[in-house]
Amino acid sequence: MRMRKKKHLGERLENCSDLIIYDITEYNGDIKSVFGNNKPLRMEIGCGKGGFILETAKRNKDINFIAIEKNLNVLILAAEKIKNEGLTNVRFLAGDANMLRGFETETKCEVIYINFCDPWHKNSYRRRRLTHENHLMLWKKLLQKNGEIHFKTDNKNLFEFSLNSFSDYDMKLKNITFDLHNSDFDGNIMTEYEKLFSEKGQPIYRCEAIFR
Repeated sequence: MRMRKKKHLGERLENCSDLIIYDITEYNGDIKSVFGNNKPLRMEIGCGKGGFILETAKRNKDINFIAIEKNLNVLILAAEKIKNEGLTNVRFLAGDANMLRGFETETKCEVIYINFCDPWHKNSYRRRRLTHENHLMLWKKLLQKNGEIHFKTDNKNLFEFSLNSFSDYDMKLKNITFDLHNSDFDGNIMTEYEKLFSEKGQPIYRCEAIFR
């Protein structure tokens, strides 16, 4: 279901303009200038309403975060959460992650979070999956040496596809679980989707993949 346009969207986006990046090319070669410091950098692909990035940023104020979201009606909800909390270590990139394919920066991420992305069920669409080799090449470019992808999904087929994709790309896998909420994994931060799925008894799949 398409989300309706938020009331006063333009005005609300303007009120959060200090948190939103519309043209990433302005920062080519020096993404850290977005924050004005040299703290470690992490990125979330598709932040949705911002529940995950809000709590993650609150727990890790010594780390900077860039959250990507293409739907402005959703992005504004996340940005307003961050602004209301007064957090200074989060910025939002408005657009599709593919815009980063031509982006070059000396400052690399240490972690990329991919939470509950579109599974693209049809096999003919597999190249669109964010864990397909087509995207792994992009994530590797954005990550520092030994950078990590932290991946969560409610879709078992996508999870199994992703594990194979990570392995085929010669990535090291750790903290693999096929039932996150009944595992011994500590420190999990739930997204809005995750709360909904878990309340329905849906198992959550999670892993961490490290580029060698």
